[in-house]
Amino acid sequence: MLVLLGTGVVANVLLAKSKGLGGGTLMINFGWGLAVFAGVSVSYYSGAHLNPAVTIGLAVHDPSAFPLDKVLVYLAGQMIGAILGAVFCWLAYKQHFDAEEDASLKLAVFSTGPAIRNYAWNLVTEIIGTFVLVFVVIAFGQQPGTSSGGSPAGLAALGALPVALLVVGIGASLGGPTGYAINPARDLGPRIAHAFLPIKGKGSSDWGYSWVPVLGPIIGGVLAGLLATPLLTVVATS
Repeated sequence: MLVLLGTGVVANVLLAKSKGLGGGTLMINFGWGLAVFAGVSVSYYSGAHLNPAVTIGLAVHDPSAFPLDKVLVYLAGQMIGAILGAVFCWLAYKQHFDAEEDASLKLAVFSTGPAIRNYAWNLVTEIIGTFVLVFVVIAFGQQPGTSSGGSPAGLAALGALPVALLVVGIGASLGGPTGYAINPARDLGPRIAHAFLPIKGKGSSDWGYSWVPVLGPIIGGVLAGLLATPLLTVVATS
């Protein structure tokens, strides 16, 4: 659901002859935010683990709640869901992929790419954006009176609307340099789909950049998981 609607809004804005053509960056930001809203809503009772960076960050933050077997199941589900979502997006926009001549726009539907290609700084951007996401998720879960209803902690602990607005905010503020993957599965899964789908004139899947939106969010999630408790403790006692 997340990737279907998220890649769908990018296709709507970028691909030839789409009715949303030229909708702009803010339309994409809001579309991804609403995609997160839908994804959280339909997976609420599993903790809404849509993002490996969030899962890994929470596992680092509270290892007892996230044993390795549980983390691996979440990661597998996230990747499978991301690939399937991208495939369904391609089916929905098949005629527009055929009509679009620019291979880079076709790839942009599936995966992120930097505005200025500098792997080190692109990595920094993804780390910062994902740190914000995971840190706020953890911080909200520690506020008095908040609860995920007994379900495993995840985006569900934040709630569908707040996390959707958080994703919109991160995109509006930090999305310019890299397109803000902030989710390894969201980028890698559709990139894999782009590689195997019979997309007319699709060109390269840009595997040379593919490690940045995977490693950056993982580092950002781990840092948020490690630093959340000490930073939030300082804030609470100050």
